[in-house]
Amino acid sequence: MRKIGVVGIGHVGVTVAHIIIAQGLADEIILVDKNPEKLASEELDFRDAASLLDHHVEVHAGTAKDLADAEVVISALGHIELIKPGGDRFTELKANTPEVQQVGSDLKQAGFNGVLIVISNPVDVITGIYQKATGFPANQVFGTGTYLDTARLKRALGDTLAIDPRGISGYMLGEHGDSQFAAWSTVKALGKNADELVKLYNINLDKVAEAARVGGFTVFAGKKYTNFAIAHAAVSLAKLVLSNARREAIVSHYDERFEGYISTPAIIGRDGVTAEFDLQLTDDEKVLLQKSANAIAEKTAAYL
Repeated sequence: MRKIGVVGIGHVGVTVAHIIIAQGLADEIILVDKNPEKLASEELDFRDAASLLDHHVEVHAGTAKDLADAEVVISALGHIELIKPGGDRFTELKANTPEVQQVGSDLKQAGFNGVLIVISNPVDVITGIYQKATGFPANQVFGTGTYLDTARLKRALGDTLAIDPRGISGYMLGEHGDSQFAAWSTVKALGKNADELVKLYNINLDKVAEAARVGGFTVFAGKKYTNFAIAHAAVSLAKLVLSNARREAIVSHYDERFEGYISTPAIIGRDGVTAEFDLQLTDDEKVLLQKSANAIAEKTAAYL
């Protein structure tokens, strides 16, 4: 039986749950939140929709104790109200840390031994805190990281070229934050690499990369939260785990080179990060990746 848990039923968590239920990706979904009234309301709302859906999914409000036999748990808890327009995701760190430590401890005590996918920000640091709190092998705990920023890069470049973003390959790397960067050496579209695209279509690569980097805050500025894109990113990764896809993805996972969590290449399957692979980055891109790792460490020290 496919069982998924979602911890934190705010804007993002409830959207994650909605996608899972609407697509029939689980046989049972457990919703966990510290607000019992909100939790009960969301459970009932989903159950009221049951007769209208194409898939049967058991929806239950619960606690970490109910997640012992879940295959995947997605952490969407957070304090989005602490982020200012154009600000930094690290402003959530102090508020999220104790809650994450508690949830991680609760999952460990419950006997959960599946894969934990982290959305909560700042995701690179929070994912590491979860790994320590649960005591899980690092491969079983990974974050969405720049998987979403990569989607934003494809959207921005797709808009520029007037093509479907699904026809674009390539990655944003590093921190899910200000120090992320477009690894243009990895990007291809219309059968051309980035240098060729610049020559043929007069593209400003810096402008495209910046649109991807600030994409989340652009959405945030209008509605004071983001939910759809990040929810789809998390569910997309959960599907890779559930199907043992062993597919490449750029996610925030433990990278020994930087002694911490950062978005670099990984293979995602039933056990989480099942392998890693190298990108042939330019020397400049290698420097940017190291700078991003340094930025994560420096901001962690400053905010905690």
